[in-house]
Amino acid sequence: MSESPIHDIFIIGGGINGCGIARDAVGRGYSVCLAEMDDLASGTSSGSTKLIHGGLRYLEHYEFRLVREALMEREVLWKMAPHIIWPMRFVLPYAKGLRPAWLIRLGLFLYDYIGGRKLLPPTKTLDMRTDPAGKPLKPLFSKAFEYSDGWVNDARLVVLNARDAADRGADIRTRTKVIGLRREGGHWAILLEDQRNGAVEEVKARLVVNASGPWVDSVLAGPLGKQGVHNVRLVQGSHIVVRKKFDDPRAYFFQNRDGRIMFAIPYEEDFTLIGTTDRDYKGDPHDVKISETETGYLCAAASEYFAQAVRREDIVWTYSAVRPLYDDGASKAQEATRDYVLKADDAGGAPLINVFGGKITTYRRLAESMLEKIEAHLGKRGKPWTATAALPGGDFFKTGFDAQVENLKRAHPFLDAGHARRLTRLYGTRAHVLLGQAHSLAELGRNFGADLYEAEVRYLMDDEWAETAEDVLWRRTKRSLHMSEGQRQALDEFMRSVSAEKSAAAE
Repeated sequence: MSESPIHDIFIIGGGINGCGIARDAVGRGYSVCLAEMDDLASGTSSGSTKLIHGGLRYLEHYEFRLVREALMEREVLWKMAPHIIWPMRFVLPYAKGLRPAWLIRLGLFLYDYIGGRKLLPPTKTLDMRTDPAGKPLKPLFSKAFEYSDGWVNDARLVVLNARDAADRGADIRTRTKVIGLRREGGHWAILLEDQRNGAVEEVKARLVVNASGPWVDSVLAGPLGKQGVHNVRLVQGSHIVVRKKFDDPRAYFFQNRDGRIMFAIPYEEDFTLIGTTDRDYKGDPHDVKISETETGYLCAAASEYFAQAVRREDIVWTYSAVRPLYDDGASKAQEATRDYVLKADDAGGAPLINVFGGKITTYRRLAESMLEKIEAHLGKRGKPWTATAALPGGDFFKTGFDAQVENLKRAHPFLDAGHARRLTRLYGTRAHVLLGQAHSLAELGRNFGADLYEAEVRYLMDDEWAETAEDVLWRRTKRSLHMSEGQRQALDEFMRSVSAEKSAAAE
């Protein structure tokens, strides 16, 4: 039997950091294998507030380097993926008794001028008595500040990084758990367990990257057997989604009386996303869910601003995630640093590099920093390249989204405007690949509801590692918000049958 190859890099974790590192590394010429114990983006990376932002509130904690790096990334990422990332204007109502106006103006001045802004419009002051942004709010606010940041479909950002990494040669394995890690003759022996069937396999690598997010300490304590590890502070962030509270395309940035901040953001055409919370979390990250206290907090805080109160019965969906912040000893969860820390462990000859903290906006820069550390151990291969390379489907000019929608409609005139726009938002130019040679809706196969057709589901299964209805409905497309329980169940049964057919054919 032939000896299995030794990968240059083995990555634990299929969130944004793991997939971003995999993409950068394989693009420079390293051989890469990545294992994710569940679905891609099934943890922290699909539970964000969906923002590409500098982090205005981080200025209060003097994190100027982090803010500047994040601000510079906004237009870089927009250019890389203009289908899933786009600019958004934020309205920050000025509330007396909270942060003074001069402090907000100073923060927004820095926001406009330290981050290399090019196409994003600058800050301006609004008269809330006449501006449409004041209409959904209580008549308490005469002034607001409007500034620029960006929106991202976070789960798709992860999947597209993984897809590009795989297209360049990386071995991406989902539903694959690392159950053993040992140094052996100058390299790593990694024991993997397939979560579908329990099959166990060993792979080898010269270097291991632990990018397992909230589980980073668990990997060190479990498969590696280290005792008493404590590097990350787990902070729960929860969000609620309600029927839309306003028609304006702008989002709101609200200040709460306890010093925290909160966003209210247009979401999936018909909804408003409200969040987030910040509270320390002590349980298993797999089990995280919104608490009654958090639900009440978000409803009450939003109701301080909206003329029409946000009630529990308005909620159509909630989601929660655990942010693995580097434990810097901050006294409050909202004050813990959002910066990332990379730490190498060279004991025994085979290097291990751990990723602590980070935020979705700076994932690409984190990957570049990781590659500098990898180069120090494995030698330099290619140069940094990701800043100018489009993600799959993003190969069009960043202000050309509407033109792409029209291109898709011309190529497939049977699509209505909403359907064409949705497909372009998710897949960009690859929507043409998904639709193939179809000349009618009937040729897309079975309709599962909410314009989700069989052709799209099969594309997600074949090209984007989707295996369950949850993968498709809550991470890849969010169509579950528009579907009935019966429709969700029908999709689940269909996908199970397709998976069974594939397994039978492979045997």
